[in-house]
Amino acid sequence: MLRPSTQRYSVTRPLYSEDAFEDEHAKVYRKHKTFLHHVIQYFTCTSERAKNTAISLLPIIGWMKTYSFKDWLLNDILSGVSTGLVAVLQGLAFSLLASIPTWYGLYAAFFPVIMYFFLGTSRHISVGSFPVLSLMVGAVVTRLVPDEGLPANITAFEGLTKEEQRVLVSASLTFLVGLFQLGMGLLQVGFIVMYLSDTLISGFTTAAAVHILISQLKFVLGLTVPGFSGPLSIIYTLESVFTQITSTNIHDLVTSIVVMVMVLGVKEINDRFKSKLKVPIPIEIIMTVIACGVSYAFNFSENHGVDVVGKIPNTIESPIAPSLQVFQMAAVDAFPIAIVGFAVAFAVAKVYSVKHDYVIDGNQELIAFGASNIFGGAFKSLAASTALSRSAVQESTGGKTQVAGLLSAIIVLVVILGIGFLLEPLPKSVLGAVVIVNLKGMLMQVVTVPYLWKKDRPDCIVWVGTCLAAIFLGLDIGLAVGLGLELLTVVFRATCSMPIEESEDESNMEDLDKPTDYSDLPIQVNWNAELPANIQVPPVNIHSLVLDFSVVSFLDISALKVTLTFDMSFPAYIIEKLRNCKFFDDEIKTSIFFLTIHDAMLFINESHPPKTVSEKVMKTFGDCTSFICSFKD
Repeated sequence: MLRPSTQRYSVTRPLYSEDAFEDEHAKVYRKHKTFLHHVIQYFTCTSERAKNTAISLLPIIGWMKTYSFKDWLLNDILSGVSTGLVAVLQGLAFSLLASIPTWYGLYAAFFPVIMYFFLGTSRHISVGSFPVLSLMVGAVVTRLVPDEGLPANITAFEGLTKEEQRVLVSASLTFLVGLFQLGMGLLQVGFIVMYLSDTLISGFTTAAAVHILISQLKFVLGLTVPGFSGPLSIIYTLESVFTQITSTNIHDLVTSIVVMVMVLGVKEINDRFKSKLKVPIPIEIIMTVIACGVSYAFNFSENHGVDVVGKIPNTIESPIAPSLQVFQMAAVDAFPIAIVGFAVAFAVAKVYSVKHDYVIDGNQELIAFGASNIFGGAFKSLAASTALSRSAVQESTGGKTQVAGLLSAIIVLVVILGIGFLLEPLPKSVLGAVVIVNLKGMLMQVVTVPYLWKKDRPDCIVWVGTCLAAIFLGLDIGLAVGLGLELLTVVFRATCSMPIEESEDESNMEDLDKPTDYSDLPIQVNWNAELPANIQVPPVNIHSLVLDFSVVSFLDISALKVTLTFDMSFPAYIIEKLRNCKFFDDEIKTSIFFLTIHDAMLFINESHPPKTVSEKVMKTFGDCTSFICSFKD
């Protein structure tokens, strides 16, 4: 507990007019560098700068030098095999969302992974297809090549079948997404992800999960439903499904229900006993193998009209050039896909980087995913990001580096070239069931709405507005609506900042971090730990840290979560909100708040008095013991 300060201070100075102050304190003018000087400096190359640039653009150089084959290789092998099997299944399943043949989903688990291995800064995310991106790609595919009617007037479509036309659209769109991401990375605009708050991403991904769920009904029920795109497409899809509901294929329905019940049940066991299970039970793989065997034995495809995966070519198709006409027609769609793909991947990468104490670079991640999608698009791959469940498998099974990702890509390659034929009798209803089961986490985000309404109504409005707009108007328009609402809430908070009213039922208020579990994340940074190869900072021990939040105008739910994690404090009118959200406890007290930085420094000097001249110079060094914040009313 911080003890009360006994020091007092007073300030005595002459009365200054503007002229008197300028006479006594001459203004120092800074000599600004010219544009030419900046250009020359930017293109000047030294050996040290070349080395740092190489390490920055190829992070593999940094972490491979410290790779421990003895301690890490076996873990990476086990993780790579487990992740590869999951990637195969998810690749097949998520390709259905993009309305392209299933084996192209396997390409997304191979080509982008190879490129990310060299360029990525995260050691734990699993690169590949992501359901939200696949759905957004599918919306463009079905718009340009609809199920019914003529395709768009694109020269490159001449002589191609409908499937080939759709693959060309998907590949060209993926290539364009990569160009956008690479361009943003080279322009150093990785900060753009800061404008996508946790609340906006949560509402958007929940809406995407609803779209994905509705899109899989045709596979679960065994119906033929045309693809719809644009505003109210979800309504048209539901109308088509319910119109044909009497034509449901019972074999597809029963198979889907059995798979969903088994997978959900075993996943619950995995979550409940994860501390005792060294490796989660791969129930999705087990059910896929069983379904393939049953479908093959009873010839589901011919005897019962069940739609199966079908022929999987045991070769990798030749690369293709993207269509410039598709670029023109899909540019507006490609940009939000690029943003969403990067935002999701960066958010997941950030969680694991904090947990395992290493640094990720947002701009380098943009470059890595841009290059990965360009490379993948050339080989007809789906747009790549990361799937949360697949990344969790890679990390929880002991993966230490992207060597695990590389090995997972090798597993996928083995399936493509060698044993893909074993998956040919797999019913698509099983893939649809697997997709639906994996939506549980995103769909359950809806339970945060009452919490947001109680804690932060502007954030709640952003969540609900983004979700509803994305559901009914489409994911691209929904994202734009969400950004607009977020901008409006920022303006509202900045102009109307005031103490927050207490909740009516304070006794029933949840803990601040209830929606997000940070229990397994580190709460203290080891400043003496070894830093990445491309960062050189002298180790420093700190006994006090002064945080100046005098310019903070408001605090949203996302900031409150971070605040709780890092033990930080904020200006006076937000203290009531912190109290209402149960921020303070026996260790974090209001006594660490000070009116000015000067007050905070006097308290530090009193708490840690320097004894020698060297200690006066190094008076901020020592063991990290306290966080202190100054603010102004």
